Amino acid sequence: MRYGDVLDVLDGGSAREWALRVLGEISAGGSGVRGVRHPLGFLCLPLVREGDLGACVHLWTAAARRARSTTSQVHCHSWDLVSHVLYGQVRNVHAVVTDTTGSPTHRVFEVVSTPSGDVIRPTPRTVAYAPGRAELFGAGDTYTLAAGAFHSSVIPEDGEAATVALGRGRPGLNDLSLGPIATPLHHVRRERLDDAETARAAELARRSLWTSNTPGG
Repeated sequence: MRYGDVLDVLDGGSAREWALRVLGEISAGGSGVRGVRHPLGFLCLPLVREGDLGACVHLWTAAARRARSTTSQVHCHSWDLVSHVLYGQVRNVHAVVTDTTGSPTHRVFEVVSTPSGDVIRPTPRTVAYAPGRAELFGAGDTYTLAAGAFHSSVIPEDGEAATVALGRGRPGLNDLSLGPIATPLHHVRRERLDDAETARAAELARRSLWTSNTPGG
């Protein structure tokens, strides 16, 4: 599977059928995919990694333990995002971020990913944050977000949702997060799921996708 193949699936309108097949393969075991508990509250099933290109399935569910963020849910990517909602709803809340040293609400943190986890590094930049425009996307919707745009992804009423997320890295940009001003430099280990947990997560997503798109389901 390649990045271009996943993009073609989304462009061709066959994301549901493709996702049912891929999730079924992962749930059956032997795919080599290992899930990760992401600090932003979802389970990530990584499918493609080609240099600066990547594709994953993101799964929000109350049926699995979630990792907790040490900063906040407000962040920006070093990569352009294409996100397709498989089921459920996702609210993309744009952030209004104003640089200030007078009355800041947050500090900007650089998130540096390493093989052992993420290094969360405070920067000198302090800002005033306020939530901005919110967009609500449902099953079958695809949306994009440019690298460097601060936002948060909210699942309404803590519901169940899954997306296919594709990223294209932009040289010279960093992954950033907003957090409490006094938070020090620290390291966050990203917990990998074992094979059984990965298979259960994939099967949960497959069943949820199937029932959400089946008449009467």
